[in-house]
Amino acid sequence: MQTSLVQATYRISEQDLEFMVLDRDDIPSDFERYQVIREGTLDNAMMAEHGFAGSTADKFRSAGRATGFMREFGPTSDMGVHDGLNFVGATVAHLFDTPDSVVDWMNDVFVKDFEDNVGESVGEGQQLISVERLVPSGLFDESVALRVLQGGSAGLVSSTVIDFRVGRILGVAFVGSVGDHQRLDLASELARSLEKRIVKVVLGAF
Repeated sequence: MQTSLVQATYRISEQDLEFMVLDRDDIPSDFERYQVIREGTLDNAMMAEHGFAGSTADKFRSAGRATGFMREFGPTSDMGVHDGLNFVGATVAHLFDTPDSVVDWMNDVFVKDFEDNVGESVGEGQQLISVERLVPSGLFDESVALRVLQGGSAGLVSSTVIDFRVGRILGVAFVGSVGDHQRLDLASELARSLEKRIVKVVLGAF
């Protein structure tokens, strides 16, 4: 990635993050009938609260993570729940201390935590059944992707998640589906749109 772009990410503040995540004008057509179901700041305390066992705000801060902002889109009430339904499409922008801490997080926290917790309870009556590494494409710098399958009394739920780096920004694109499905193409479309928007904000063009 160009050094000038990486350097420009050092001018980014916490207040810039909400302008990086996708809004209705940017999301893929698969989500055109969806509405915003959740958005807001994602600080280290919130990350730890919803993370795996052993997660703490101090651990995440020590890993170089400052804060983040997320926006999720979900189906409207008139769209019935069925196998294959994408029940959420989300993007997140996280701010880290350095570009190296972004890559360390991708490998040592994101991937490692999921792989280490296969077979464990992940709350709300859900068990993490399997984690599969995927190969994302079309992004300009370091990236990783996982397909996560979890299940409970209500059935199976699958998630396709892509993490990628833009300087000291970590972008995350996420698609959650009812049943056992892989959504790498759709998650990649989200990720590429998110990457473009992050770059625009970093360069002051948004």
